[in-house]
Amino acid sequence: MHQANSSRRSFIKFLAAAPLLGQIAARDLYAQAASAMGKNPRQNVYTRLGVKTIINCRGTWTYLSGSLEFPAVRQAQLQAAQHFVNMLELQRAVGRRLSELTGAESGIITSGAAGAMAAAAAACMAGSDDRNIWQLPDTTGLKHEVIMVGGRSAFDSALRLTGAKLVLVYSTEELVNALNENTAMIYTTDLGEKLEREVAVAKDHTVPMLLDDAAGIPPADNAKLYAKMGIDLYCFSGGKGLCGPQCSGVLLGRRDLIEAALLNSAPREGAVCRPMKVGKEEIIGCLAALETWLKLDEKKLYAEWNGRIDRIRKLVETVPGVSTEIYIPEDGNRYPTLKVSWDQQAWGYSLSDCVRELRAGDPVIEVLGIDNPSLVTAVREGNPTAKERKAPDHIELVSMTIKPGEEIIVGQRLRGILRAAYKNNSAA
Repeated sequence: MHQANSSRRSFIKFLAAAPLLGQIAARDLYAQAASAMGKNPRQNVYTRLGVKTIINCRGTWTYLSGSLEFPAVRQAQLQAAQHFVNMLELQRAVGRRLSELTGAESGIITSGAAGAMAAAAAACMAGSDDRNIWQLPDTTGLKHEVIMVGGRSAFDSALRLTGAKLVLVYSTEELVNALNENTAMIYTTDLGEKLEREVAVAKDHTVPMLLDDAAGIPPADNAKLYAKMGIDLYCFSGGKGLCGPQCSGVLLGRRDLIEAALLNSAPREGAVCRPMKVGKEEIIGCLAALETWLKLDEKKLYAEWNGRIDRIRKLVETVPGVSTEIYIPEDGNRYPTLKVSWDQQAWGYSLSDCVRELRAGDPVIEVLGIDNPSLVTAVREGNPTAKERKAPDHIELVSMTIKPGEEIIVGQRLRGILRAAYKNNSAA
């Protein structure tokens, strides 16, 4: 009876995948015909340099070049590139527009979320006084402590390079106890109730807080939510979910602190954040990205993303012993995401084996496994007092960075790899 039910479930899964398998056959036939005619549709500026392009199922990782820009962003940058402009005047004008869009008092475009971190820290330490701005990273006589809620991260060098001294805390109680006359800023990545408690502490002690929610868009409403919460400073990456230029970010918040952040940044000669230059094209492009998001039908977009990974799910589920689940993470990269798992020990086939095969193929396919190729190996991330994270028992495929049509290629490749691993295990 069990075998009959199993066969029936397998048959149903094949029926669900049948239309997709038909698409695969048709696509393979077209590729063969194009090759016979001497055409290579994958030739581009990268392949001509010998650099392989990637089907990105891992998400908006910086080392994989973030995300793809909205068409409106590319168009805006082309227009921006045709004129000269005073950069300080441009940033202040963009700040007024960001205020209209988000409800924050002002904002600037930075060189990524890490650039926003540095500019915010410099602003809270040196303010708008040119003598203090020139003094950094020497913080003698200045408030110079930045309280890191949750401990160190791989990105805290963006704060340290300004001369800030990090003070690590792991609870609201420790946060309160760490505050003193040298506290320049509180830094947090917490969301929800934790964030609300931390904001209350910052307000009670009149200490500026920076919320780093680099991957916080989507939803685009977060750009307005944090302004309503009265958070002094908050930032997003421009090159992640915002779909703006990869080397851009948005810093929003109090008008006085935003002005100080600008004065501590490019193009001002002598400012500690001068090397974190952001061009007129990135400034206009990042603004266009936020404007685009605030006009989008997010439900429709999420339905499209969900459809892509659902097609992958249907294909890989035809492999016996493979389990799948679609979910949306709550702590950043909030896109429909597919989990794929199998009994690694029984199969004799690990997550790393699968990631390696996908990465070695043509085209290269990147998925979220257990590795982080971009991490400096000496970094100890997060809370050093916390228990070591449990190794994942699945790979993940993130929908947002999968281009339309690529899901068929991914589903076919992953299905083939897992089928071969399953058969090898069965034969053994």
